[in-house]
This record gives sequence, structure tokens and C-alpha cells, in this order.
Amino acid sequence: MTAPATSSKRSSKKAKSVGPTPMMKQFLAIKAEAGPEVLLFYRMGDFYELFFEDAVRAAAALDIALTKRGKHEGQDIAMCGVPVHAAETYLQKLIRSGFRVAVCEQTEDPAEAKKRGSKSVVRREIVRLVTPGTLTEDSLLDARGSNFIAALAVTAAGDVALSWADISDGQFSILATSLDDLPASLAAINPRELIVHDGAYEDPRLRLIIDNISAALTPLPTSRFSAKAAERVLRDHYNVTALDAYGDFSKAEISAGGVLLDYLQLTQAGDKARLAPPVRVSRAQYMAIDPATRASLEITQSSRGGKAGSLLSVMDRTVTGPGARLLSYRLTRPLTDLKEIKARHDGVAYFHDNPAIRTQMRGALDGTGDPARSLSRLLLGRGGPRDLRAIAAALQCGEQLCADAVAKNWLAPPDNIAAAFDALSLAKHPELSGFVRDCIKAISDSAPMLARDGGFINAGWAPELDQLRSLRDDSRKIIAGLQGDYARQTEISTLKIKHNNVLGYFIEVTPRHADTLLSKGPDSPFIHRQTLVSGVRFTTAELADLDTKIAAAGEKVLAIEQDIFNGFCDRLNLISPAVRRAASALAQLDVDSALAQWAMESGAVRPIVDDSLRLEIEGGRHPVVAANLKSRGEPDFTPNDCRLDASGQSAPRLTLITGPNMAGKSTFLRQNALIFILAQAGSFVPARRAHIGFADALFSRVGASDDLARGRSTFMVEMIETAAILNQAGPRNFVILDEIGRGTATFDGLSIAWAAAEHLHAVNTCRTLFATHYHELTDLVERLEHGSNASLRAKEWDGDLVFLHDVKPGAADKSYGIQVAKLAGLPPAAVARARNVLERLEAEHSGSASDLNALPLFTAPPPPARAKASPVEAAISAMDIDNLSPREALDVLYDLKSKARKS
Repeated sequence: MTAPATSSKRSSKKAKSVGPTPMMKQFLAIKAEAGPEVLLFYRMGDFYELFFEDAVRAAAALDIALTKRGKHEGQDIAMCGVPVHAAETYLQKLIRSGFRVAVCEQTEDPAEAKKRGSKSVVRREIVRLVTPGTLTEDSLLDARGSNFIAALAVTAAGDVALSWADISDGQFSILATSLDDLPASLAAINPRELIVHDGAYEDPRLRLIIDNISAALTPLPTSRFSAKAAERVLRDHYNVTALDAYGDFSKAEISAGGVLLDYLQLTQAGDKARLAPPVRVSRAQYMAIDPATRASLEITQSSRGGKAGSLLSVMDRTVTGPGARLLSYRLTRPLTDLKEIKARHDGVAYFHDNPAIRTQMRGALDGTGDPARSLSRLLLGRGGPRDLRAIAAALQCGEQLCADAVAKNWLAPPDNIAAAFDALSLAKHPELSGFVRDCIKAISDSAPMLARDGGFINAGWAPELDQLRSLRDDSRKIIAGLQGDYARQTEISTLKIKHNNVLGYFIEVTPRHADTLLSKGPDSPFIHRQTLVSGVRFTTAELADLDTKIAAAGEKVLAIEQDIFNGFCDRLNLISPAVRRAASALAQLDVDSALAQWAMESGAVRPIVDDSLRLEIEGGRHPVVAANLKSRGEPDFTPNDCRLDASGQSAPRLTLITGPNMAGKSTFLRQNALIFILAQAGSFVPARRAHIGFADALFSRVGASDDLARGRSTFMVEMIETAAILNQAGPRNFVILDEIGRGTATFDGLSIAWAAAEHLHAVNTCRTLFATHYHELTDLVERLEHGSNASLRAKEWDGDLVFLHDVKPGAADKSYGIQVAKLAGLPPAAVARARNVLERLEAEHSGSASDLNALPLFTAPPPPARAKASPVEAAISAMDIDNLSPREALDVLYDLKSKARKS
């Protein structure tokens, strides 16, 4: 009976549960604070560790080893980790994979924790939530691209507002919009992260918009979008009693701005996100460009998904990251304000017409770095000495530009360039002058990224620091001198002074000489520390005191350097508005001089932009295609003219473009749309001459693909985009359409294209370029009061097709489809058969738009319906010819003749 009892006790002992360790209790509490969807980087010494499901997800995303550490509730605890010094690389991979990461740091010295008991755990706290829209590190950001986070607010009354910020450089904007305009607004901003209320998916229209963007979504409780709470957040953040100084914000705008700031404060673990005051943006300030139009025009991103091949890629001559971001922002948000458009053109013209000034400007700007991002990192407590030095160097460069403008007697600049110089003049901003002078003097030009690394304060800035450095750096010399003194004093030539982490500095002699030091009695300055087989170790009061000073000197040096660094950060916080203005001025000068450089290289000209409804382009070129032809050493792009007038007074309102495939119809359409964008963005345009009545919206229906995820065919996508244009376009819009109706049967497609052309001409009354292969439409356009035909020419030569790429008035004489098919590599037998079928169809059908039955269909035409028999036919059918007598046959003939006359 004893054996079973013993077995039961052992079993009971084994089943006894063991609670989590103190460290694991701390981890679970912090993980609960972070939330289940957030990965927790839990700092343990030199590693950030991840546990449980976080470890499983992170190991798979980072392709690192998944291990285990202890047990929890009877199960192994999954674990993986990344080194602290390489954390940014792993964070970059996780953020790009769509994760959010809470960074939990040790906020207490381990020595302090031990004072509370041997089992005490070092205090840890979440210091930052890293999300796609809250990145500030250079290694995680695209230096030449913005990193916006946006918040969308929709009130119960249906008002819609959007706020967005780039925490890396401090931009902050708020826009009142509508659900109809929201897709275009989001496309212009292209946020990396979008904050929405958690009920957003219950609204079908809102869900459709949200599903169509690539941003990471962050849903927050609807209660966080309260206008009252949001207003309080905004007032507290900027320490004001009212928001009137920043604009007359609606409840929706206040909600969007306050929610964004509140969320950013959450990601910074309670610290303020250091943003510039909000700029209230009006929809009327910018040209509206919907997502489909942006995609088809490839403004900042090509159809392949990267920058290469986009408009931005071929014209970006900026030499700084801030300049590149500003250029991208201008191209994505063309202006409608004629005064501001003219001012931008004036700035570009200044550098265009003064090549020596342009060259000097670009050379100076090349070394200015990214002061806006350095400033933001420092204000957020993530910057370092190198950021301080970068800001000071950029401001110093700006001051030198101002000095050169005076010393070298630069021509009087236009107002916006003069304003930029004013923002950079240290003489006009003494608060910046003192900071720059002290920073250049104090901070080493080879300063490290982090203040904790030390060694960044120049000699001569702080006498106490110099003394401590001398003690620390000259310690070897001092120790060597002391060793010589002791060797002479004891007459032991082999006496050495050594150092380890346990004893610090100590004297070591061989066992043979130890008695010499030990025999000196209680008055001896040599104090025994340790006896080893290899030697005996001593110290002295002098050596111990020196050891303490040397050890403390390193710590004091770092502490003093960090105090100096913090002092500069405090000064920078006070002058941050002026620094931001100077950083913006440098970016503006970079963009204006870069656009002038591109204009010189590409032969672009300054356009006339006014409030007319005209479009007059002489010798227009597609900037991307022209640049690609030049880079490949091929013949120059063939320039073409374009004339439209929405009023119909000086030119047609709608021009129908016909011509063979590959002749350049789509290129012609796109180049004129891009000329609108460039002109209103403030750039010169690729043409010999351009007179443009500004457009407040741009619509494009060029190219299509299916949307299988939402069950939409290519034709359905095409029709949705066409419907949006017909429902929204107005007289001050510019519209380009290509091959409307091509995705369905010929009759259906022609009917849709016909109706769309009539509607655009008569109802929308906008400037329109309409490319088509339906030649029947050319007759229609000629009957429209303000319509015209134009075509891209091609010639057949020795059986081959030669594209001329020039646009001429009038309709194309043929489509040359079979010739294009031959060029594409269709087998000769198929080409020959196609020619035979085409000849037969052309012989059987007139091709006139008035004879719709003549249209060739994809299927064979039905047989003609049988007509009702005439009286003559009925009489003939009723005759019995075999039994007629000659007399009866003669009577029948007379009867038929009589019936024929009557019919």
C-alpha cells in the first residue's frame, strides 16, 4: 500500500503549477498595455526580446531563429530577439510588412533595482509606438519622399475633413472635403497610415474609399473623434485659448486635427508631437485629380509601381531631400491660384535667366542636408549631436547665400525668392545667429549620431570638460610616471601597475619581491590586495585616489557633454519656428533652381496661365517619352500642337483623335494633361509656346485593367471611370478619354462613345481630347458646333507601316489595324486571312455612320427577314404550268402584266 501512496504524492508534486517569474509578470502587464495587435520589443540588456505569439509572428517576418525560454501555464514560451544596435534594420522590415511595434526600454539602472531586493526587476516602460506614419529615423525613411499620417473625420451631419502630418519634418495640414472629393484628396496626400473611426466600415461609400488606398489603417473608437475633446487637444498642444489664429475651423476639421495629434501623442508615450501650427487648406486652392487620373498620368509613380518612368523621375534636378519632397508635393497638388502660379513661375524664371546664379545656388545647396528632419528628431528627443551640427551648417550655408547675393550684386530677385533670402538672413534673425555661432564652435564636425556616444564637444568650449578629458586621456601617461616612481622607491625594476574591472588599478610584483613590500610594516604606503601564484598585488592611497578620479572622469565627461547637448536642444526648441522657416526657404530655392535647370536641359518654356478657357500649345512634347528617347539616343520626340477653347470662340471645345494603334494617340492625350499639371504646379512646360486657361480639375480615362478582387471587369472599370467624368466635369475642367466603349460589342461600344462625346460637348462643356477607333464618330463630331477632328498620321511603305507621330486636322483615312498586327508578329497566314476578310467586309458595307447596319460586327450578320409575297409572286406560285393550254397561258401573261402595273 505504501508504493501507491508515494506515487500519488509524486504525481501531486509534479502537477503543482508554478507561477510566472517576476520578469514575466512585468512583460505580461506591459504587453496588455500595448495591445494584442502590436509587437512588443522588450529590452533585456543588449537585445530587444519578443515572446509568445509576438515572437512567432516576428520570427517569420524577419526570417530569424525562433527559440523558447521557460514555460507559462505549462506551455513553452516562444522567444526571438534582435540586437539593440541593429534594431532599426529589423524595425524597417516589420513596418514595411504592416506591423506596429511598441518599444519597451529599461528606464532604471540595474544597480538601483538591486537595492530593492535580489529578485527585483528593472523598471521598464513603453517609450514609443512605431507605426508606418510615425517614423523619424533616416534609415527608416525615404530621404526624397514624404511620410504622411492622416486622420479622417466624418460628423453625424455628414461633414468630412482630413488632417495630415509628416512627423519627420513637422508639416501639419487640415482640409474640409466631401465624400465625393475624398478619393482625390487622399490620392494627393498618399498617406502611409490613415486613422479612421471604428465604424467607418459600416458606411458602404466610406468603405469603398478606404479599401481603395494602400495606407495602413488605424481604427480608433468613435468617442475619440468628439469635436470638443479634439479642440481641447489642439488648444493644449499649442498652448492657446482659442484656435482662431490658425483659421476658422469647422467641427469636422477640428475633429480630424485633434484626433491626429492625440494619436501622435499616444505613439510618443505621452510626449507631444512637435508639429508646426496647422495650415488650413482649401479644396479650391488646388487642381482636383482623382486616383484613376493620377495612376494613368504616372505623375510621381509609374504603372510598374516605382518612381522610375514617372514625370517626377525625369524632371527632378533637386540636390536635397527637402527639395525633392517639395517638388513631389507641388506636382501632386497643382495650384488654381493665378497669383501664386505666377509667383512660382517668377522664381523659376529668375534662375532660368541667370545661369551663373543658378549654378552657384545649386552648388551651395548641395551641402545643406535635411534641417527640417534633424529639427524634428531633436524636438522629439530622438536626435543627436550630428543633427545639431547639420542644422547649424544648413543655416550657415543660407547666410552665406544671402551674403553672396549682396557681395556679387545678384540681380534683384522676385518677391518669393527675396522672401526666402529674408528667412535665411541671420542678420535679420539674431536668435538664429547666436545659435549657429555657438553650435559651430561647440559641436565637432565629426559628431556622432547619438549623444550617449560622447566625444562631440570641441576643446575650448568648456574648461571643466577639458580638464576631465585631460585626466581621462592622459591616464596612461600618469600611470606610467607613477609606476616609475614606485619602481625607483622600492628598487624593484619589475614592478608593474596594471588594471582590471574588479580591482581597478593595482601594483603587481613577483612573489620573490613581495616580502620587500610586506616587510615595510604598518607605515608602508603599499597595501596588500591579492596573492596569486604568478604575483602579489598591492595598492596605495595615491593610486586608489587616482583610480577613482580616472573612473569618474569618463562618466563626468559624458555627463557634461550631454548637459551641453541638452542646453542646445532647449535653445533650439525656442527658435524652432524660425528654423522651420529657414528650412522651407532652402527647399524652395532648391526646387526653383532645379526646375530652371530642367527647363534649360529640356527646352521647356514659361507658359502663360490665365483665367480664360483656352488651351493653346505649340510644339508640345511628352516630357517622359521625350526624355526616354533622348537617353536611348533615338530620334527626337515629334512635337505637336493642340488648340481647345471651352467657350468655343477661338478653337473647338472637343477634338476627336483618330489614327492607328501605336501612332501616339494616348501619348498626345497624356502630354497635354501633363502640361496642365506642370504649368499649374509652377514649372515651365515642354513646348515652344503655351497659353493655358487654368483647370480646376483634371480627368483622364486612359488605359484600364480589371479589378477581380471586387468583381469588376475591364469594361466595368472603364464605365465607372467614364461615369465619374460625365457626372462631375465642368467648363473649367480638362478631360482626356481614350477608346471609350472598346470593351463590349461594336454596336454597344459605338453607342456609348457616341453618347459620351455628345454629353461632354453639350452638357459638360469642358475642354476635351477624345481618342477613338470608331471612325463612325468622325461624322458626328463634324456636326457638333464646337467639335473637330484630328488624326495621327501613318504611311505604308513597301508593305510596312511607318508612324509619323504628327497630329494633323481631319479624320484618319483608315485604322491600319492589320499592319499593326503584322508588326506585333501575327503569323503570315493569319495576316493574309485578315486582309481577305477585311476586303470582303469593306465591299459589303458602306461604312457610313448613317447606315448603322453597315457596321462590321464580331459575329456574322443575321440573314435578311423574308418579305411578304407580292400579287405577281402569289399568282406565279399558284399556277399549274404543266396543265395550261396555250390560250390559258396567254391569259395568265396578260393577268400578270396587269397585276405588275397595279403593284
